[in-house]
Amino acid sequence: MGLIKESQQEQLKEKFKDLDEKIKLIVFTQEMECQYCRETRGLMEDLADLADKIDIEVYDFVNDKEKVEEYNIDKIPATVVEGEKDYGVRFYGIPAGYEFTSLVATIMNISSSESELSEKTIEELKKIDKPLNIDIFVTLTCPYCPNAVEIAHKLAKENDFIKSNMIESSEFPELMQKNNITSVPTVVVNNDMNFPGNLPEKEFVDNLIKAVT
Repeated sequence: MGLIKESQQEQLKEKFKDLDEKIKLIVFTQEMECQYCRETRGLMEDLADLADKIDIEVYDFVNDKEKVEEYNIDKIPATVVEGEKDYGVRFYGIPAGYEFTSLVATIMNISSSESELSEKTIEELKKIDKPLNIDIFVTLTCPYCPNAVEIAHKLAKENDFIKSNMIESSEFPELMQKNNITSVPTVVVNNDMNFPGNLPEKEFVDNLIKAVT
């Protein structure tokens, strides 16, 4: 294990004892011309080694076209966090730095049989009845970004119409430029509307509702 500090390994082993359902980390990578592909795969392998309920599958972005299409992957490195089904939760880029926190939190949430959202939020999410794509642009040094990622991923688990993607900005600068993003965290909804991601759960959901109503 080279990417997870030894001091963190025992803490994570204890934390992962509370996993309910099995988790599958599905990694899409490519050895050539992919920044942080090798590191992302290594990180997921290290995590899988820490818990019996975490498995890993690795696919090549070029050669494994069937899987690429099945999971609708359009850039790498990409990691799908899958529980009893695919909830549409993706990490594009390496979830290291502060984003390691959101990765662990997402694993715990996807595995849990309980919703971590408020009853009010769950009720509001019923208003979303058509496809809604959430891109959360982050950097690994942003302490405010994990909260936005964690909220979005929880929403995707709760509502099948919602897909949620963490996008590590430095690895995909062309997307930053395309969406006119100058700060993080920024949330882009359906490749159109965007809003600051550093919001409490209620305000976050209110902005999403505005996007679809």
